[in-house]
Amino acid sequence: MIEIRKAKPADNDQIWEIIRQVISKGDTYVFDPASPKEKMLDFWCSEGKHTYVATIAGKVAGTFLLKDNQPDLGRHIANGAYMVSPDAAGLGIGRAMGEFSIEEARRLGYKAMQFNFVIKSNERAVRLWEKLGFKIIGEIPDAFNHQQNGLTNAYIMYQKV
Repeated sequence: MIEIRKAKPADNDQIWEIIRQVISKGDTYVFDPASPKEKMLDFWCSEGKHTYVATIAGKVAGTFLLKDNQPDLGRHIANGAYMVSPDAAGLGIGRAMGEFSIEEARRLGYKAMQFNFVIKSNERAVRLWEKLGFKIIGEIPDAFNHQQNGLTNAYIMYQKV
């Protein structure tokens, strides 16, 4: 059974292991695959972000964060980032985190969610977000230097919550 809760400092090593594995391929996130643990945990768990973990039998299988998409007059729209352990792919972790995050964004007072940079070739993520009600509202040409495919477009996706 998938359980989702706020992340705790004791989760950091498991969060880092997921981040390390996901960014190592250079195919879905802008972070340098050689990014150090401290840099990535500072980004993922820093102040101003709501960081969560999805667990199965007490083991962290996924993590996500919610934050203001923009400061001040743009803070009513949430932004998020999501990662699932490659070992847990296909178990519904991404969907559970997505559904939870939409409700959580609403609970936190956000009026909408916007993803500024969904890699077009990450078809699994694009399909999931569309199933959860997100619409593609823009496409950025050659926005991402995919480590296997070269320059790749990225989508901007949005939905009201």
